Amino acid sequence: MSGSHFPFHHGHAGHAHAHRGHGDAQAGGGGKGFAWRVALALLCVVIAAVIASVVQVHEGEAAVVTRFGEPVRVVLDPGLAWRLPAPIEATVPVDLRLHTTSSGLQDVGTRDGLRILVQAYVAWRVPDNAADVSHFVRAVRNQPDEAARQIRSLLGSALQTITSGFDLATLVNTDPNQVKIGAYEDELRRQIDAQLYATYGVHAVQVGLERLTLPAATLSATVERMRAERETVAAQRTAEGRLLAAQVRSDADRDARIAVADANAKAAGIEAQSRRDAAAIYGRSYAGNPQLYTMLRSLDTLSTVVNANTNLILRTDAAPFRVLVQGPPGLDAPGSGAAANARRAP
Repeated sequence: MSGSHFPFHHGHAGHAHAHRGHGDAQAGGGGKGFAWRVALALLCVVIAAVIASVVQVHEGEAAVVTRFGEPVRVVLDPGLAWRLPAPIEATVPVDLRLHTTSSGLQDVGTRDGLRILVQAYVAWRVPDNAADVSHFVRAVRNQPDEAARQIRSLLGSALQTITSGFDLATLVNTDPNQVKIGAYEDELRRQIDAQLYATYGVHAVQVGLERLTLPAATLSATVERMRAERETVAAQRTAEGRLLAAQVRSDADRDARIAVADANAKAAGIEAQSRRDAAAIYGRSYAGNPQLYTMLRSLDTLSTVVNANTNLILRTDAAPFRVLVQGPPGLDAPGSGAAANARRAP
């Protein structure tokens, strides 16, 4: 029995030794797994810290890095940047693109004491530099709605101030040369830009009028003023037309008198020249044939004195009728028998 007991005892001891060896192996494997888990956790923490420290800046915006709520630096270049993980540092994106804000309809007064309703808009943007971006973030805490509300308030105040320096006739007029809307908008933009930059660090790129409306009382006064202006212009132009017509008539009468005088002078000159020419012709005719000249002059005298209704009883031997009976002088001269026979013929 003793012999059989010892083998059994020996086998049990060997099993115990084997069990301890297996337990040691399991303990060694568990230590390696724990180390891997710790390393993986550390890696995740490192990756999370890296991700939390990376800042991505998009095109058209800037990133303001704040430390415990206070801006410490501004990142303007698009791409990736670094910061300390939260809650030590945080980033605030700032939109650098163009924004527009409307004033809404404002009741304002002109220099001549009339009320008008105007609505203007302002196109503004945050300048692309670190100082102005930081100024904007401090002023409005990068809240676009708050910025638009404050800009709208400033725009309304500027409309009151600028409109009081313009007459209504320079804003609403039928004569385009009298309208000064461009000067009004330029003055408004200069004032708004100075106020916005001093207060919020932003620039007003453009300011313009969206709407200009006249209340009933102002509209009636404006219509009356326009009617009076039109009547004044019409009366002025009528007077100018009458003055011009009188001047034209005076110039025409003067020119006509000058032309008639010139024509009379020319006619007198022509008549005098014709008489001189006629006298010269008569002189040459008389010198060449005195008898023919005497006869022609007698005929001219007859044509002047006698007409269709003239009855004359004169001596036939008296001039100038003698030529009708006796013929031209000299016909009785020698060699003129044929003429004498012709005169005696019945």
